[in-house]
Amino acid sequence: MAKMNPFITNGYVSADYFCDRQQETETLVRYVTNGNNVALVSSRRLGKTGLIEHCFHQQAVADHFHTFLIDIYATKNLQEFVFELGKSILNALKPRGRKAWEFFLSCLSSLRTGISFDFSGNPIWNLEMGDIKAPTVSLDEIFRYLSEADRPCLVAIDEFQVISKYPEKNVEALLRTHIQHCPNATFIYAGSQRRMMGEIFTSPSRPFYQSTAVMGLNAIDLPHYTDFISHHFEADGKNITRETVEAIYQRFEGITWYIQFMANSLYAMTAPGETCTPDKVDIALSDILSQLNFTYSSLLFQLPPKQKEVLMAFCKEGKAREITSSRFLKAYKLTASSVQGAVKGLLDKDFVTNELGVYSVYDKFFEEWLKQQIA
Repeated sequence: MAKMNPFITNGYVSADYFCDRQQETETLVRYVTNGNNVALVSSRRLGKTGLIEHCFHQQAVADHFHTFLIDIYATKNLQEFVFELGKSILNALKPRGRKAWEFFLSCLSSLRTGISFDFSGNPIWNLEMGDIKAPTVSLDEIFRYLSEADRPCLVAIDEFQVISKYPEKNVEALLRTHIQHCPNATFIYAGSQRRMMGEIFTSPSRPFYQSTAVMGLNAIDLPHYTDFISHHFEADGKNITRETVEAIYQRFEGITWYIQFMANSLYAMTAPGETCTPDKVDIALSDILSQLNFTYSSLLFQLPPKQKEVLMAFCKEGKAREITSSRFLKAYKLTASSVQGAVKGLLDKDFVTNELGVYSVYDKFFEEWLKQQIA
């Protein structure tokens, strides 16, 4: 049987394949086990979800809590939020046995007809979005379960800032009210849009103001990543130079997902007894980009011309600042109005990010691919 590649690019396996975050794990576990809700904020792909799952696997949490992780990134309204919340809770309870999920289903009066059972007697979430005809009623029922569950519940909601875009105007107040009256549940609100998360949790006019502890997540330090990657190479009779690890760390700004992906590829390229050197980085990256070529070509083709021009300008800049300044506009033959319109579309589609007035291409592999097209 082939040995598993130790550099995980999707999901969580175990602490053995999780790099560092010791202090962040201890802090997050301390908060939630003492009944404190937490807003966990960082750029995307820095490892928020992995940290949450790692926290869920700590003995102080795993032995005493029901844990639920709900990703609401793709949701557009309260109905879809309730759909994902109910589905995720049911799927998390199924491995805990009949007693755990049976009580949850007994609370879902409004949705019970949409639940069926497989040949083993386990429930299947067969609901369609349209089956949730009264989202506020179904939300009441879900919170009834959280309030009365047989053990405390820890609910992590990923990409929480999305709720601020829902067409319903009272979602934040509705959720805040439910959470205030649910002492049996503790919540982690994870978000990747710093500005939007800041407005939700630090604005005095918003319902969640001063309702949580706020944790920021930064890149893992280079020495920790160097030790982690070197350890897993050496455990399988392979070697990697520190310069190689530093090269991928600097190239991808310490962002966890890209480092993991590059380390995964470099590990696969290195045979037992061999040493992975910096010259392999470009080879591994070229291989990754060739696999993504069709996807990225399609994405670029779909962009309106002005958005494409501004995206290319950001790519050339690397970190674009003062994007309506005469220098920037002159350098890329753009106008202030066209830049402002294009940026709004690019931000909405997650092609670019804006961190404290600094614009950059969100997907770093896409940025590398764009550089090849420019060259």
